[in-house]
Amino acid sequence: MSQVTYADAGVDIVEGAAAVDAIKDAVHSTYRPEVIGDIGGFGGMFSAAAFKGMEDPVLVSGTDGVGTKLKVAQLLGTHGTVGIDLVAMCVNDILACGAEPLFFLDYIASGKIERAHIAQVVGGIADGCRQAGCALIGGEMAEHPGVMDPDDYDLSGFTVGVVDRPRMIGPERVKAGDVIVGLASSGFHSNGYSLVRKVLVEGRGSDGLNVAREDLGGRTLGEALMAPTRIYVKPVLSLLRGLPGAVHALAHITGGGMTENLDRALPSDLDALVDRDTWAVPAVTALAVAEAGLTRAEAFKTFNMGIGMALIVASDRVEAVEAALAEAGEAPVRIGSVVSGVGVVRYLDEE
Repeated sequence: MSQVTYADAGVDIVEGAAAVDAIKDAVHSTYRPEVIGDIGGFGGMFSAAAFKGMEDPVLVSGTDGVGTKLKVAQLLGTHGTVGIDLVAMCVNDILACGAEPLFFLDYIASGKIERAHIAQVVGGIADGCRQAGCALIGGEMAEHPGVMDPDDYDLSGFTVGVVDRPRMIGPERVKAGDVIVGLASSGFHSNGYSLVRKVLVEGRGSDGLNVAREDLGGRTLGEALMAPTRIYVKPVLSLLRGLPGAVHALAHITGGGMTENLDRALPSDLDALVDRDTWAVPAVTALAVAEAGLTRAEAFKTFNMGIGMALIVASDRVEAVEAALAEAGEAPVRIGSVVSGVGVVRYLDEE
């Protein structure tokens, strides 16, 4: 009887090993002093030295993916930025309670492992980790022949961070009269792409996505759709450390838009009253809203509409917060205030 090998079944362990070698430099570029050992072990190790000086260190974890934005990446053959998206979706979430991301793990599932492709994806993950200041200490590459098409892949990420309990922020700190400050998004980030693909991608093909458009400021539609999710960690952590107590809560505006995310930063007896006319909606978002024929109400519970992170700030410290954010390169916008209510998001134009 002839031998049937793992390779005969569609799993190339030689290419898998080559892919690991191809990502080592990118992984090493993310390391912090607390990292112990190297990739290739059975578990990633990270020293608790990062907790020194904290009164009551609290570990905060988050996990997420990139969703169907990956289908656009596959259509365009652009894989270098989806790793940034993956990191952003995780680290921005744990930032919402004031946590500093410490380390990151990834999971890459593909129909067929190709070292050059994996190197692009992990290069983006490493870029995102450097932006967030966290270390990429491990991960998994899984080849799924017969389950996924050879060119198909999916990504998942996991991060762990830490915050000192006395410095934690959240709904319990929010007060009536607080001011809501918005930080701009780069576009859709990594949410709403099932609808985006339906109204902006289907029927166009890769050629139609690679034509420069005046309504997108000279960018192609593909470039606008693949703009990586912004990572807010460094400017926001700098603010939290420099002005302790000024920020009462944060909301990462993701799937469900402002309507379904800003309320997560509110107590049950207060509402967010948002003025939707205080900032500009990105051109590519406005295009998708128009093509889909969405009402304003529907758009604001589908896309981030140009605000990727919302800060709820003490009213007597908002100017200092804005100055600190501007110094960090942000362009903060006052988008609303906290008022008595029942824990929901309301819009000034609907009052």
